[in-house]
Parts: sequence; structure tokens; C-alpha cells
Amino acid sequence: MGHSMKPRQLTMMGLGSAIGAGLFLGSGAGIQAAGPAVLISYLVAGTLIILVMWALGEMAAANPNSGAFSVYAERALGKTAGATIGWLWWLQLVVVIAAEALGAAGLLFTVWPVVPVWALALIFMVVFTAINLAGVRNFGEFEFWFAILKVAAIVLFLVIGAALLVGILPDVASPGLANLTSDFAPAGLGGIAAALFVVIFAFGGTEIVSVAAAETEDPEHSVARAIRTVVWRILVFYIGSVFVIAAVLPARSESLASPFAGVLAAARIPGAATAITLVAVVALLSALNANLYGASRMVYSLAGRGEAPRFLARLSGASVPMLAVGVSVAFGFVATVLELLFPERILPALFQLVGSTCLVVWGSALVSQLVLRRRADRDGTSLPLRMKGFPVLTFVGLALLGLIFAVGFSAEGSRVQLVSTFALIAAIAAACAVAARLSGRSSQPKQPAARQVE
Repeated sequence: MGHSMKPRQLTMMGLGSAIGAGLFLGSGAGIQAAGPAVLISYLVAGTLIILVMWALGEMAAANPNSGAFSVYAERALGKTAGATIGWLWWLQLVVVIAAEALGAAGLLFTVWPVVPVWALALIFMVVFTAINLAGVRNFGEFEFWFAILKVAAIVLFLVIGAALLVGILPDVASPGLANLTSDFAPAGLGGIAAALFVVIFAFGGTEIVSVAAAETEDPEHSVARAIRTVVWRILVFYIGSVFVIAAVLPARSESLASPFAGVLAAARIPGAATAITLVAVVALLSALNANLYGASRMVYSLAGRGEAPRFLARLSGASVPMLAVGVSVAFGFVATVLELLFPERILPALFQLVGSTCLVVWGSALVSQLVLRRRADRDGTSLPLRMKGFPVLTFVGLALLGLIFAVGFSAEGSRVQLVSTFALIAAIAAACAVAARLSGRSSQPKQPAARQVE
């Protein structure tokens, strides 16, 4: 595996993939669903993602692989499990790529209503397909500066939001904490459950760090540093931003359609709402960029292991899996056509498709780490990075996961999503099992035969 990506690029990619549509658009949807109680959803999901990232970090440092948790699930639970998780995550990212292209286009249209949303989304898909075909070195640097911009913007947003809440902005009355305390959970447990899946969507993508580790310099040390940095920054940015939004904007406010712009409009800072909207566009495009990278590398890994058509493992002269990139962006192009036919109805539908698939991927990572860590300890295998608090914290993560599923099944809206997700998993697993049987492959894992990506 080539190591063209710098450690700093790996860290910012983790931020880039997670700080996108889920924060800039999904945070408003979460508050609409649960009210200020959405903060509970963020704390639960945030704790879970910390534990998942620690588990993934341990496995990625020991075995940096572009298939990441799909490979780890294969080694821990068997070929069918590994292939199922790989395809599930790939399908998840394919949907997210489309959502972020449409989300960015919709936001840009609010400040520049010249080119229609579907056409803007199409332009974004073309541009970022080209960037991903240019090679990982250029891609990593591009993503680094993208992520730097949106991190700076979120920090500035938090500063302005704090000033607004404490009442030190000139000629602007502070809303105080009345919006938080007057009706904390207007929809009760059902609202918190519904918001959980919006929040899970928001945190989804953080695990791309484990995929990119395979193409990073000194992965044993880079992964540990990236995971530590990404985890605390995401929690500060997400929980801090959502706290400010929920305190400033009532749960029924129309401004929650673009919550960051809504807060800055309330702060009466000239041009700030437009500026943050443009930053949000950049944030969504950054996440699209990172997720397209992750999706193409996952399907490339599946092809190299014989779990996807072999032609998807072919590389260009720049060592880029061109066909893997192509199949990963296809649905995004389809989504632009659907947006043309059904305006403003596609993005909300896409938001509802992803949350529960993240939970399954994260659960597989925790179970795989539990199995592989015990196997390593039994065999006396040295690990470059060891998750602290094992196995207690791994079991805590699995317990949180079980709690989220239980809460999800208790609410009608999320119950439908969960049942659909498990039906999809069953269909993928059945297809993978049949394909394995028909191909007559050995049950022992094989390493990818394809030429290495650089």
C-alpha cells in the first residue's frame, strides 16, 4: 500500500468527512424532532463514537488496510460478515455522497438563486469526481485546506454564539436559556429516538480515518494521533454548535432549515449569515470529497478480496481505482436527475436512509475488536496501539448500541428504518454467501491481489 497521505491530512480528513451535512443541516432537523433534548442524543451518540474510534484505532494501527472494518470483520467473524459490512458501508456512503451534493447545492441556491439546485449538484459531482481521479496526494492536500476553513468557521460561530447568549453583542438582546428550559423535550422519548438517527447520520463518516490509514505515512503513530484529535474536536464542535443553536432558535423556528445562518441572523452581524452559508457549502463539499474517497477504497478492497467484481480493483496510471470511483459516484448523478424531477423531496428522503446503517457498521467494529484483541492477547501478539479499559469499554460501547436499538424500536418512525436496515443486511449477507458458494472460494481470507493504491 502506498503512503502518499500526510498525517495532518489524515487528521483533517476525519474532520472533513464528519463535519458536513449532518452538522450544518442535520442539526436543525434533530432540534425539530426532539427540541433541546437533542443534546441527549448527541451525548449518547458522541460517547459511542469515541469508543468505536478507539476500537478502530487499535485495529487500524495493527493492520492498516483500505478495507478497514470490513477486513477486521472478515478476520474476526468470517468472509460473509466482512463482505456484508463492506457493502453496507459502501451503500451508506453512496447515499451520503448524493445527500451532500444536494445539500451543498440547496444552500448555495439560497444565496445565489441563479443556477437551479439540480444543476449545481451535477456540477459538484463532476468536479469532485475529477479530484478523486487525480491521485491521493492531491486529494489529501485539497481536503486538508477544505477542513481547515470549516473548522475555523465553526470556532468563529461558537464565539459569536457565546457572545449572543451572554448578551455582550451591541444592540442585540440575549435570548438567554429560555428556549432550552421552557420546553426541553416537546416530543418526549419518541422525539429523542427520532433525533438519534439524525445524529448518528451526523457522526457517520468519522470511521473513514481507519480506511485512509492504509495510505498514510507511519500509520502506527498517525492513526493514534488522528483519532485522539478527531474525537475531541468533533464532540466540541458538534455539542457546542447544537447547544448554541438550540438556545438561540426555538424548536419550531423556520430558521432551523439553515440553523447556522439562523443564529448569525439573530446576532445581527451584517453579511455573517451569508458567509456561514457559503462555509457550510464548503463543509458539505469537503465531506463529499472525503466520503467519495472512502467509498471508492472500500469497493476496491472488496474487489481485491474477491467480494466484488474484479474489474473494480483495476488502477489507473496514477494508481487510482478509477472504476471504483466511477461506481461510487453513479448514484450521486442519479440523485441530481431525481432532484430535477422531484424538487426539494430527495434530500429529506436521503437523510432517513443512513442513520441505522452507521450503527451496524459501528457494532461490527466493536465486536471485531473484541474478538481480535482477545485473539492477540491469547497468542501473545504485540499491538502498536491498545485500547485502554479493554474489555470493559468495548462492552460499554455494545451496551450503548443495544440501548439505541431498543429506543429506536420503541418509536414508530425509527422502527421502520431499523427493520428496513436489517432487511437490507439480510439481503446483502445472502447475496455474499451465495456468491462465495458459487465461486468456490476457500473460507480462509486472502489478501488483495490488486496493485497497491498510492
